[in-house]
Formats: sequence, C-alpha cells, structure tokens
Amino acid sequence: MATVAGKPLVSYADYLALEEKAETRHEWLDGTLYGMSGGTPSHARIATNFAGELRSALKGRPCTTYNSDLRIRVLATGLATYPDVTVICGQLESDPQDKNGAVNPVLLVEVLSDSTEAYDRSEKFAHCRRIPSLREYVLVSQHEERVEVYRRNANDTWILEEFRSGMVKLCSVTCEISVTEIYADPLATVHA
Repeated sequence: MATVAGKPLVSYADYLALEEKAETRHEWLDGTLYGMSGGTPSHARIATNFAGELRSALKGRPCTTYNSDLRIRVLATGLATYPDVTVICGQLESDPQDKNGAVNPVLLVEVLSDSTEAYDRSEKFAHCRRIPSLREYVLVSQHEERVEVYRRNANDTWILEEFRSGMVKLCSVTCEISVTEIYADPLATVHA
C-alpha cells in the first residue's frame, strides 16, 4: 500500500465504501482523507437559512438546492467535498466512479469557520474553479453580515462582489436573497 508521510493512501473506491458507513464525513484528495469537523450552531443556522432562501427563490424552476449531504466531485483534480449548500440546474450528473457524487454544480456556498476559512478561500476555491459548470462560489461569514460572491466571467476569470446589506445578487440562478434573511435568528428576539 502506498503512503504519504507515513499515512496509508486510500483508493477512491475504498473512500466511498468508508463514507457509506462513517458517522462523520471526509473530504478525499489524492488518496488522503480529511475529516470534516462539526460546525457551530451559528454555522448551521446560516447554512440552513441560505439553503431555505435559495429553495424558495428557485421554486418552480429547473434548479435544485442541496444541503451539505451532497458530495461534489471535482473531476479535474479528484477532490471529493461537501459544500454547505449546492445548486444544480437541470439534471444532476454523477461522477462515473460515484453515483452519489455530483459533478455539475452551478453554485456552491461555504459558510466560513475559523478552522477552514483559509482553506475555503484558497485551495478549495482553486479546486472548485476547475468545475466547468460552476458559475458562482459564495463565502458567507458567520462573524459579521458579509457575503462574498465570486462570479465566473465569460473569459473564465473570476470577480468578487461583496454584500453587507440589501440583496445578494446570484447571477448563476438569476435570483436575489436578502442578507437579513441569511442571518436571521428567530431566537434572538425571544425574551425569557
């Protein structure tokens, strides 16, 4: 068995078998598994709010919103990962090696965590930019109301548009989502 720095490499087929039984999810890249830690209540709320707002905005349209249980495979680099929110328009296309791994997202959303922010902004984004169907990569702060939308241009370059209030414009799915609703916390107004 091959190893990297003393760690045994795991084939993609073995990774898929492990993921079916695992209680926690893992990213996979080049034979190495990376455990995904649980998020904070704030992280979970923001991701759920974003997914719910997207689902409502896309109702009746040929796009589906998925939560972090959907595995995305970047065929160009091999990365298998679980974004917080994924949107696929049209028919879901599966990885030839993984019937449960989607390869054609148009929109990916990551709620930033202290432990993963640098990775989400750099290496993970570099992998995701290699997905031909991807049009927007969205980073959402959980410490302040700030949503960053990285949008692919026609010439395959990426531009950033930041939203701190008002409506987040998502060109890939032709909709807008309220920053206030993304950060809404129904318990914040409850008094004891």
